[in-house]
Amino acid sequence: MSTHQYKNLTPDQYEELFSNFLVDSWSYSKVSSFARNEKAFEMEYIYRSPSRRSASSVAGNAYHEALDQYFSNKKEGTLLDLVDLQKIAFNDIEEVPANAWKTQKTTPSIEACILKANDLATSLINNFLAEIEVYDVKEIIEVEVYCDEFLTINGVEIMLPCHAKIDLVVETHDNKIVIIDHKSKAKYSDEKELAFSIGKQAITYVHCVKEKLGLDVAEVWFIENKYSKNRDKSPQLNCFKMVMDKDTIRLYDAMLYEPLRRMMEAVSTPDYVYLMNEDDNYVDKAELHAFWAQTMIAEVGDFDIPESKQDMITLRLKKIRDSSIATVSPSVIKNFRKNAADFIQFNLNDKDMTREQKIEHVLRTLGTIVQVQHKFEGYSNDTYLLEASSGTNLSSIHRYKLDIANALNVPSIRIKKDLFIYEDQAYLAIEIPKKRTNDLMFDPKYLVDLKIPIGLDNFKKTIVWDLNNHSTPHMLICGATGSGKSVSILSMLEYIRKANIEDIIIFDPKYEFTKYKSKGIDVFNDIDDIETMMEFLVEEMNDRIKAGVSAKKIVIFDEFADALASSAKGNDLKIYDNEIDGYYKNGNPKMKRVHVSTKKSLEENLKILGQKGRSCGFRIIAATQKVLSKSNYRRCKSKFPCASMF
Repeated sequence: MSTHQYKNLTPDQYEELFSNFLVDSWSYSKVSSFARNEKAFEMEYIYRSPSRRSASSVAGNAYHEALDQYFSNKKEGTLLDLVDLQKIAFNDIEEVPANAWKTQKTTPSIEACILKANDLATSLINNFLAEIEVYDVKEIIEVEVYCDEFLTINGVEIMLPCHAKIDLVVETHDNKIVIIDHKSKAKYSDEKELAFSIGKQAITYVHCVKEKLGLDVAEVWFIENKYSKNRDKSPQLNCFKMVMDKDTIRLYDAMLYEPLRRMMEAVSTPDYVYLMNEDDNYVDKAELHAFWAQTMIAEVGDFDIPESKQDMITLRLKKIRDSSIATVSPSVIKNFRKNAADFIQFNLNDKDMTREQKIEHVLRTLGTIVQVQHKFEGYSNDTYLLEASSGTNLSSIHRYKLDIANALNVPSIRIKKDLFIYEDQAYLAIEIPKKRTNDLMFDPKYLVDLKIPIGLDNFKKTIVWDLNNHSTPHMLICGATGSGKSVSILSMLEYIRKANIEDIIIFDPKYEFTKYKSKGIDVFNDIDDIETMMEFLVEEMNDRIKAGVSAKKIVIFDEFADALASSAKGNDLKIYDNEIDGYYKNGNPKMKRVHVSTKKSLEENLKILGQKGRSCGFRIIAATQKVLSKSNYRRCKSKFPCASMF
C-alpha cells in the first residue's frame, strides 16, 4: 500500500485541506459526470441538487441492495431465496423519499413509479437467480466495500480522498482476486465501446482495493443484468471482464488522470465556469437550464449546502449574481427559469406556485378536488387544513400523499388519520416539513409536574413526555448530524432536573455530556464501562420488580447505534473457567478451559431494560443518527417495543 502524504493529517489539517475545495472527495461518478457535462456536475455535486430518479434507476439500486445482502449472507454460510431478495428490494424501494422520484408520462404518479420499480427489480432478481453461475466465485473476500482513501493516480498524489462503494471482492476458482460490479440495464452495452469507457471505473476500484484491503486485483468484472426479456431466450446476464495487467493499469491511469485533474482544478476555484453540454442525453435539459437560471438569482439558503462549504458557495453565488445582473435583467432571468420549468413534465418544484396551489393542483390532476382553507406555521413543519369537495373519498388523499410530497419537493408528508376540528368545521390536516428558521428555546414555564416538554405543535400546544403515566413510552430520537439531537437531549435534561429527578445515568460514547459529571449525574463514556453499567441497571430493575419498588430513573443513551456496533459480541461474551482434566505422572493436575456461561450483550440488556423497566420507574431516552430509514427504525423499535419517534 502507498504512503500517501495526506493520509495521516490531524483533524485540523484535514479541515484546512477541505476548506480549499468545493467538495470533500472525488469518485469515478464525479469524474465521469464532470467529463460528460460540467453543468450537471455542478448541479449535483457542488449545489447538492441531484436529478430525480426514474423507476428503472430506483429498481437498479434496489437490485444492488438485494445482491449485497445475498452475498453477505452467503459469506456467512446462509442463502437467501427469491422471496427474501424481493423483500429486501421492495423495502429499499419503499424507503425512497417522495421528492427523489421522477414522475413521467408512463408513470405519472408515485404509486405508478413504485409499481414499475417493484416489477423491474423482480425481473432483475429472477434473472440473477436463474443465471447465478456467471458469478464464478470460490471465496467471497468482501461485500459492499466502502472506501474513502487517498490515492495516487498516474504518479500524482490526489489531494482529496476517493469515495467508492465496491459491490464485491472475490477469489475465483483459478485463484484470481477479482472485483465484481453489478449493473442493471435496459439493453446491453456495446463491448467494444465498453472496453474504452469502463476502464476508468475499473482502475479507480483497483486502486481503492489495493489501498483499503492491500490486495492486488487481477481482473474487474462488470456483470450486466438486462431486465427486459431477450426474445431469443439468450442469457439475461452478461459478464464483461477486464484483465488488469501492468500495461492496462498504466493506460487507464493516464486516461483517468486527465479528467480528474481538470475536475480537481475546477472544484478548487470558486470562480470556475462550468460549461453545459447541450448534447448530453443523460440529463433533463429543462431541469438543467432551470438550475442554471436559479444560480443567477439564488441565495445559499436555497440549496442544501453543508455548513463547511457555505462561505465558498456564498462567494460564488454573489459573483455569479453580480456578473449576470450586470448584463441581464433579473426579470428576464426569472422569466427564462419559468419557461424552462414549463418543459419539466410532472414536476411542480420549479413552477411559480404557492404550496397551497401545488397541493390543490396535484390532487386535481389525480381526480380529487380540494381547497386549502388554512395554514399554520410551525418550527420544523407547517400544517395545511384541506376542505374536500362533496363526495370525495378521503382515503384517496392518503393514497396520494407521496405525490403531494413530490410536488412540494419534500421527502415525505404526514396526513393525520382523524379529521381536525377548527372553528367548528372538520378539515383534513396535512403536515409539511420545512427548514427550521427559528428555535424553540428552553423555558421553565412549559414544565408542569413531571410532564417533560419536548416541543410545541403547530397549534402552539405543548407536547409532553409524561413520566407519571406508566403507558408513556421510552423515547427514540433519530436524525442526521446537525439535526438537533444533542440540543433536544440537553433541553429535556434541564427540564428533568428542574422536575427534581436526580437519579440520572448518561451513556455518552461521543463525550458530549461530560460537563454533567460534576452535577450529581453519572456519565459513562468508555464502551466497557457502558456495558458494565447496563448489566447493573438490569440487575437493579429485576431487584425492584421483585421488591415491588418503583422510583424514577432516567437513562440517556446518546449515539446508541454506534455503541452497540462496537460492543462485545459472540465469543467475547463467553465466560470460561478452569477445571481439572486428569493428572500428570508427577501428580500435578491437568487443567482445561471450559465454557461455563455467556453474558448478555449490551444490545440484549438494553432491550430487556426497555421491555420491563417502565413498570418500576425506568425511562430511556435513546438517540442515534443511524436510524434514518423505515427499516432501520423498525429494527430499533424491536429493541424499544414501546418507543415513539418524535
